[in-house]
Amino acid sequence: MPITATAIPLFTDNYAWLLRDAATGATAVVDPADAAAIEAAVLREGGRLDLILLTHHHEDHVAGTDAVRARFGAQVAGAAADAHRLPRLDHALAEGDTVRLGESSGVVIDTPGHTRGHIAFHFAEGGVLICGDTLFSLGCGRLLEGTAAEMFTSLGKLAALPDATLVCCGHEYTAANARFALSIDPDNTALQARAAEVTALRAAGRPTIPAQLAGERAANPFLRARDAAALADIRARKDRF
Repeated sequence: MPITATAIPLFTDNYAWLLRDAATGATAVVDPADAAAIEAAVLREGGRLDLILLTHHHEDHVAGTDAVRARFGAQVAGAAADAHRLPRLDHALAEGDTVRLGESSGVVIDTPGHTRGHIAFHFAEGGVLICGDTLFSLGCGRLLEGTAAEMFTSLGKLAALPDATLVCCGHEYTAANARFALSIDPDNTALQARAAEVTALRAAGRPTIPAQLAGERAANPFLRARDAAALADIRARKDRF
């Protein structure tokens, strides 16, 4: 596989992601909020860190960036639109730009909704989608800055990726998302199966992600919303759940 993605648990329910290019050993980390945890993970993997990727500006995703940069000398890449509220960027990115990691490359996808400057990264050859707080397994991010229409468009871009794409999101929210999803779509057999899988994984102390995109399209109520108005209704109901 050209690139691998390994979750790094942070805080109570956050995930950073360690990306490694198999051909060269080049390494990146996504959303390094806890510098100590990131440094330990990088050192376990050999101590090389070439690149830091940022999905959005929230502190629980970026707080450790400068310390990790200083420790390993990595360059930092994030959204040009949010450069004013991100740590200093070496690479200011917009939709369609490419980020290189060794022999692997990822395409930047503009995904506003949770925040206005949110971006995702799709490494097609490895089937890896780094989606931050836009798409969760069985859920999506709260509409803190963007609109339902923006989130509907963003999720549509992600849903159009290949079936086997691995959804690497920023939080372990799947169990709570499953409970809500079942409350509004109780007869969905794909959702029932995923909820049972999630229960078993969490009981064993294991993460529920990455999740395959094909399964998300079948079970995630936000990806199944027919339009922006339906998504807005589901999101409002989830916010009250």
